[in-house]
Amino acid sequence: MTAAATSSPELLLRDILFVLNPVSGDIDKTKLEETISRYCTEHGRTARFHHTCGHDDLGELRAALQQRPPDAAFAAGGDGTASLVAEALVGSPIPLGILPLGSGNGLSKDLGIPQEVEEALRLVWEHEVRVIDTLRVGGKFSAHLADLGFNAVVVEEFDQGKVRGPAAYVRIATQTYLSYSPATYHVETDAETWEGAAFMLTIANAATFGSNVIINPDSQLDDGQFEICVIEPFPGTAAPGILYRLYTSGFDRSDYTRRLRCRWARITVPGQPEVLVQVDGEPYHLPAPVEVSIAPRSLRVLVPPAAR
Repeated sequence: MTAAATSSPELLLRDILFVLNPVSGDIDKTKLEETISRYCTEHGRTARFHHTCGHDDLGELRAALQQRPPDAAFAAGGDGTASLVAEALVGSPIPLGILPLGSGNGLSKDLGIPQEVEEALRLVWEHEVRVIDTLRVGGKFSAHLADLGFNAVVVEEFDQGKVRGPAAYVRIATQTYLSYSPATYHVETDAETWEGAAFMLTIANAATFGSNVIINPDSQLDDGQFEICVIEPFPGTAAPGILYRLYTSGFDRSDYTRRLRCRWARITVPGQPEVLVQVDGEPYHLPAPVEVSIAPRSLRVLVPPAAR
């Protein structure tokens, strides 16, 4: 399920910037900086910290990286924080590390990064560097997954709520499912054109949602192309079977699913001037058409070393 990517030997990381989102997930971060500093000191590294605040976070981070370039920049948060740091680093020689602290942590799971903080911190001194593709979805940066339809609605409701964590997401998803009506989409790509009703349409540069749903089996993060994964409308009696396949790499074995492999796409919902899209865990109302493009091998990431 983790995407294959070209790797290179580990770097000697001395000066490391940790980008912290103080409100991601449902994890207490009061002692996080102390833990990070202790681990880095024990291994001869210097830890610096940059806190997001919700106001021009990308511009502030880019300025900090330019003023004093680190050997690596770690995103300490959820998928939104990982995407923020990735966008600041895209095209740069500085690699991205991830300490997964959010509700889903989808990108870190696809990269095979341990989900426990102390295990993920081992990337500071034990790692490989991989180079992966990134996307632009309606002008928004994406290193992982974006989608239109059911999950985008759930993500927007979750984002507006006060309760975080997987249980809150499941509750919102259940409530949304009971009242959700699929839309019709027109998808034009460099390879083919498709139009039809869809329960959900996922733009996938990777395989797995943070909920462990495998939406894009056998994906490759560095192959210069992405997939549009379509779940077509289905009767309620088919829901358990579809859900089972989504958790067992069986996406392609359903009568209600299809994948379009491409390097470029334009997506519209006939009659709608704007479309709700979730991009790396963040909801946006984007003007139609939503254009998707790929930047091959544009981001360096730190991942656990391959088994020897």
